[in-house]
Amino acid sequence: MYDVVILTDHRYINPRNTNQYIQNVLEEDRLVLEALKKEGLSVIRKAWDDVEFDWSSTKYALFRTTWDCFERFDEFLDWFKQTGNMTEFINSYRLILWNIDKHYLRDLENNGVNIPKTFYAEPKSSLSLKETIEKARQKLKFNSDDLVLKPCVAGGARHTYKFHTSEWKKYDAIFQELTANETMMLQEFQKNIVDKGEISMILFNGTFSHSVLKVAKSGDFRVQDDFGGSVHEHKASKEEIDFAKHVVAASPEMPLYARVDIFRDNNGHLVLAELEIFEPELWFRLHHKAASILAKSIKQNYFS
Repeated sequence: MYDVVILTDHRYINPRNTNQYIQNVLEEDRLVLEALKKEGLSVIRKAWDDVEFDWSSTKYALFRTTWDCFERFDEFLDWFKQTGNMTEFINSYRLILWNIDKHYLRDLENNGVNIPKTFYAEPKSSLSLKETIEKARQKLKFNSDDLVLKPCVAGGARHTYKFHTSEWKKYDAIFQELTANETMMLQEFQKNIVDKGEISMILFNGTFSHSVLKVAKSGDFRVQDDFGGSVHEHKASKEEIDFAKHVVAASPEMPLYARVDIFRDNNGHLVLAELEIFEPELWFRLHHKAASILAKSIKQNYFS
């Protein structure tokens, strides 16, 4: 019986060829694995889709680098539900299921968290992109003609598009295709993400640990390193820390680990981009002590 299984993507189990991206993945998982072992826990690392592994043989499963799950979402969701009957997850099954779908932003907004103006285009609404834009303007008072369209269930900037309202015809076909089966989110483009970047705040048990600044490459608006974005050290202000603490406190339950992505909106106010409590990159390689904090939190909360 294992105490904890660290969950990853099958591509990162003994890869034959590595690049900097894969090396970062391996380093992140290694730091967590070693920190958990130092706490006296029996730990193994497995791909979430490993059909040979008996998931009832572990007390807990910890999501870390399962970054193919959104590319295979239906398959992953089936596995997640089945495995949830055999072991427990860190964070909890209930919390992860809530966090996978970005409708959670609406829940957090109702609990007093400032989020960007967001219009949800639900499946089979039969609206064109132009009609959706008009509804967003009427309902939410969109002020910008530069917009961002993205899915409610996605990671790594999958199907994320920035466009001017005059270009709606260019994106209408893909919008119709996507909304036939899933909810899409329409938001105003936030120029400060390009001008100043997006801040990731890392918290364990509601306590702030560290933060980084993610900056898009020149000419792009996506801060993910998949698209050439870069990561920089960041010294968080009290305002930023208090905002991040408020976000996790507004969740259905306190997450053991969380990444709170924030930026300043077009009016200069702090807003939540995303709350990541499923499989977020936490940059342990930049802050080694954070892996120990996570491990100690797991030991204290689940094995004491």
